[in-house]
Amino acid sequence: MAGSPAPPLPRYGTRSLAELVPSLLSSLGLAGLANPLALEPAPRVCLLLVDGLGWELLEANRPAAPFLNAMAGEPLSAGFPATTAASLSSLATGLPPGEHGLVGYTMALPGYDRAFNALTWSLYGLGPRVELLDEIEPETMQPLKTLAERAAAAGLPIHHLGPAFHAGSGLTRAIGRGERFHAADSLEAITEMAIRLLGAPHAFVYAYHPRLDTAGHVSGVRSQAWRDELTVVDRAVRLLAEQLPPATLLVVTGDHGMVDLRPSERLDLADHPELASGVRLLAGEARARYVRTVAGATADVLTTWRSVIGDLRAACHRAGQGADRRRGRRRLRSSRDRPT
Repeated sequence: MAGSPAPPLPRYGTRSLAELVPSLLSSLGLAGLANPLALEPAPRVCLLLVDGLGWELLEANRPAAPFLNAMAGEPLSAGFPATTAASLSSLATGLPPGEHGLVGYTMALPGYDRAFNALTWSLYGLGPRVELLDEIEPETMQPLKTLAERAAAAGLPIHHLGPAFHAGSGLTRAIGRGERFHAADSLEAITEMAIRLLGAPHAFVYAYHPRLDTAGHVSGVRSQAWRDELTVVDRAVRLLAEQLPPATLLVVTGDHGMVDLRPSERLDLADHPELASGVRLLAGEARARYVRTVAGATADVLTTWRSVIGDLRAACHRAGQGADRRRGRRRLRSSRDRPT
């Protein structure tokens, strides 16, 4: 759209999420791994991934997270699409989504009339829950060697702390091979277990915390509930940092950012039945929608979607400009919210 800034491109190979774990492993002394982030050598690493923690969100909420803001430096870029399944897979494999193959929250797979949900490893959408662990083997779906497998082969296991239900899940089997999983369902449990595991002279602990993302989806990132959860995370990270053994590298990152959309910025396909013509399946998510067309209909579908969405974007832009003038604030752009 004329006048809109171009979305930033993922910084693959230099400063994306895919470069984080290889750089950390290199800092721990593992041979054969690049260190594009130029991290200093360290005997122990503690990596905390806070789901939904965007760098711009963190910067915009300094009073709620003073410790994290004091830690924050130059941001990493998420890959495309900036969504949990794709980002966690890039973190675990060191590869962009187009190479590891888990390219979205939901994806169209041959032979299925509903989309595949990569987080639950089941069919998505209307209809009964259909588990796909037996039909779609995670180790085949994502067959490439993980960074944890490479680290374990070199004698350095990666200890993964996360919600108990992640143990043995399809996504864990696809991207977490080689890790030693430990159930930790709270920040307090993460801190207690991380301190114990980091007592070893040489250790890598990777912890995952989902509740900030949950607060954003339920209440929005402008809500007090979201800011309260950010404060909880900030305090937990400070307490963790205070208890770490000497010479331990503490790294905190997100997998994607979040934005709140005004009602005028939302598109309900039920209001535009013409968008369904020639479409066999919708996948992806609100951040990146994938449209699978019936045979021979791609050109017509593309023309229709460009016409409708282009008109709506222009209308949203005009409405947003008016709201900004009335409220004295700029519009948020999802393409600009990156993980820290």
